[in-house]
Amino acid sequence: MNKKSFFKLGIAVVTPLAVSLTHGCGETKKPNIIFILADDYGYADLGCYGSTFYETPNLDRLAMQGVRFSSAYSACPVSSPTRASIMTGKYPVKTGITYWIPGRQATNNGLPGDKFMALPFNLKLDLEEVTIAELLKKHGYTTMISGKWHLGEDSLYWPENQGFDINSGGFSKGAPVLNKQSNGYFSPYGNPRLKDGPEGEYLTDRQTDEAIKFIEKNRKKPFYLYLSYYAVHNPMQAKEEVVKKFRAKADSTGLSKIDPFTRDRSWIRPGMSENYKERIIQSNPVYAAMIYSMDENIGRVLKKLEELNIDGNTIVIFTSDNGGLSTSEGSPTCNTPLRAGKGWLYEGGIRVPLIVKYPGKTNPGTIIRTPVSSIDFFPTIAEMCGIKELPEGIDGISLLPLFKNDEMPERPLFWHYPHYSNQGVEPGSAIRLGRYKLIDSFEKEALELYDIENDISETNDISSAEPEKTKELFKLLDDWRKSNNAKMMMPNKNYNNY
Repeated sequence: MNKKSFFKLGIAVVTPLAVSLTHGCGETKKPNIIFILADDYGYADLGCYGSTFYETPNLDRLAMQGVRFSSAYSACPVSSPTRASIMTGKYPVKTGITYWIPGRQATNNGLPGDKFMALPFNLKLDLEEVTIAELLKKHGYTTMISGKWHLGEDSLYWPENQGFDINSGGFSKGAPVLNKQSNGYFSPYGNPRLKDGPEGEYLTDRQTDEAIKFIEKNRKKPFYLYLSYYAVHNPMQAKEEVVKKFRAKADSTGLSKIDPFTRDRSWIRPGMSENYKERIIQSNPVYAAMIYSMDENIGRVLKKLEELNIDGNTIVIFTSDNGGLSTSEGSPTCNTPLRAGKGWLYEGGIRVPLIVKYPGKTNPGTIIRTPVSSIDFFPTIAEMCGIKELPEGIDGISLLPLFKNDEMPERPLFWHYPHYSNQGVEPGSAIRLGRYKLIDSFEKEALELYDIENDISETNDISSAEPEKTKELFKLLDDWRKSNNAKMMMPNKNYNNY
C-alpha cells in the first residue's frame, strides 16, 4: 500500500470520529476555506497594488478587511508547476512538474535557436501525491473546484480523483477552448467538466454561479472551495459593454494615444518575430474588462457569505499562479515597477498579489512584507483548520505567525525553470534570501545578483560588486538543486546561434 492509499484509508477511519467529537463536545466550528486563484494575473493588476487603469473595488475592499502581502511569490513563472505546489506544498522539482502541461518541450527536442534542450518532465500530478483537498476531506470538509485544473492530460489525474467531491470545469486545458465548436470565455465552452450554458454566457460568471450554489448547499458544514478562475489568461475576451467602459477610460485619460509597446529590450534578438514585444503601460481595455468581471464576481461571492451569515467563519485567500503576461502573445498587461513578466524569473514573472482575510485573526489593512511562496499555502491552510499531521516532504511553512507579527526566521526561497517558454525567456534557476536575489541564467551562463529591497525593478546587477554574496547564494541554490535531484538541461546539438 503506497503512502497516498494509506492516507486515504484514514478518511474512512478518522473522519467520523473527528466529526463526532466536534458535534459531541461543542468544539469551535471549523472554518470554511475559499481559495481564489487568478490565472496570469500580475502583481500590479490591482488598485491596492498600484494600478490606476484597472478597477478592482472588491479585491481592494478584501485587502482592507484582511492582510496584503507585498513580497508573495509563485513557485514558478508559469501555470502548472505553481498549481501543483499549491495542491501539495512542494516545490515543482519535487512533483516533477517544472513546466506548463504539456509544454513546448515535453520531450527533449530542441529548436535550432535553443542553446540547450530540456529533459522530459512530469505531465501530471501523480495520484500518490496528497493534495490539500484530500487532506481537508479526511478531516470532514466537503470540497469543490470551480474552474481551471491543468495538472494532467488524462482524466485519471483530474480533480475528482485528487480529493474534490465536485469538479465544475477542471480538466486538461490551461485556457478556455476557442475553436470552430467552442467560443472561449463565452458558451459553448467545449469543456467536458462544465455543461454549456445559454449562448453568450460568460465563463467567469458561470464559474461563480457554480461556486455560489456550492456555498449555499454546504453553508452548515465546513467546506473548501477552490475557485480557480480561467481569467485573465488568453484568449482576450470580455463583455462588450465593459470593454466600452475601459475604452472610454483609455481615451479620456490619453492612454489610447500612447504606444503601449517597445521592442527596445536586450532580450529581443535580431530575427525574433513581432510576437515578442514588451508592454510598458496598462491600457488594454479588453484585459481591464476581464479583470473587472472577475472582481465583480469575487464581490458576489463575498456578498453571499455575508447574506448567509458565514463570513465570520470563512477564510478567503486570493492570489495568482504567476506574473502578468507582458512580453509576448499580445502582451496584455504591464508589470511596472517589476521587470519582465510571465515566463521569466525576474520579479514580474514570479511576484504575485496575495490577500488573506482571516476573520478575528488579523489586523485589517495590514501589509506583510516577509517573502512567502505558494508552497506555503498547504501548511497554512492545514493549521488554520487545526490539522497538525501533515504528509511527508512538504517544503512550505505555515504563515500564521506572520499574522501576529510580520517577522519570521530568514529562509531561502527557490525556483528552477529549465525550459524555454513562450515569452522569449531564458531558462534558469533563482534564489531569494533576505534582501538579495540571485538568478543563474543557463543561456547566458552567468549569475545575476540584485538587492530586491532597494532595486525592485532589478536594474542593477551587483554580482561583480558583491562576489562573496553571489558565491554564498549560488552555493545554497546549487546545493538545493542537487539535494532535490533537479533536472538540468542538455546541450542542443542542432543549436544555430543566429
